[in-house]
Amino acid sequence: MEVMNLPTFSKKIEDCGVSALRHQTEIVQINLGKLCNQACSHCHVEAGPNRTEIMDETTIERILKLISEAPSIHTVDLTGGAPELNPHFRALVKEIRKLKKRVIDRCNLTVFFEPGQEDTPQFLKSQQVHIVASLPCYSQKNVDFQRGTGVFDKSIEVIKILNQLGFGKIHGSLFLDLVYNPGGAFLPPEQSSLEATYKKELLDLFGIKFNRLLTITNMPIKRFYQDLIRNKKLDSYMDLLYQNFNVNAAQEIMCKNLISIGFDGEIFDCDFNQMQGLPLGQKRSTVYDIEKLESLQEVPISFAAHCYGCTAGAGSSCSGALLK
Repeated sequence: MEVMNLPTFSKKIEDCGVSALRHQTEIVQINLGKLCNQACSHCHVEAGPNRTEIMDETTIERILKLISEAPSIHTVDLTGGAPELNPHFRALVKEIRKLKKRVIDRCNLTVFFEPGQEDTPQFLKSQQVHIVASLPCYSQKNVDFQRGTGVFDKSIEVIKILNQLGFGKIHGSLFLDLVYNPGGAFLPPEQSSLEATYKKELLDLFGIKFNRLLTITNMPIKRFYQDLIRNKKLDSYMDLLYQNFNVNAAQEIMCKNLISIGFDGEIFDCDFNQMQGLPLGQKRSTVYDIEKLESLQEVPISFAAHCYGCTAGAGSSCSGALLK
């Protein structure tokens, strides 16, 4: 990735005294493939209806074995593409739940309108799956601009269905979180105040509820990177991220206790590094090359310029802002 002349991220955190070594792995994020029923403008995976990359059953079985032998793992985070479109999705969810691990489904909501997906909400309820759903705004205009015409109305309809099933209740056990991505080259607003606005607007306008709002910074990679190039905003956006570097956020970056596994079984520090082809520990390895997940502890984290996106302002991770 060609960017303006900034200090390398590795040098920046070294100067700030932040460790670049991995901790014990607690979260395994699995990319089940790049097939998706949408092709969103901000998608760092470049997923879409024509992508054919799908994780196979053999790789899934190997991952399940590694997880079963790693007591430190408490959460398995399923993503894509649309993870539900992987033919092994339901079997995988069931096996993870048998291991007493929490399952997160990173859902685009509209996938439930695809053939064969009509009863997926009921399946997710039966397995007590934590749904994290993309809804980059409470405005139809902004959502349809980012994600395609008609996506907003379908998303609202699905959230109503999920609410009816019990997802999103304040004191319930079925969690529904929404994800906000900025609609351009700027940082997300403060998470808690934006969450309050979302909850009021969505309740007043549509009578729907959710648990938490996660704000995630747009990473300067893939589709968003190309958009920055086209609009001659790459340098200004990278400078924005750099000028808003927060050492406290740097201490909490998600790659300390998370690994990301690609559809082909290759292992990365995070989902963003995966899409950049930046392997964990600077050495390419797959789930077949390691005996135990514990072996990844103390391995140096691979950094690049896009990592400034995770440490700008309140920070950004797959779980939203790093600093509350």
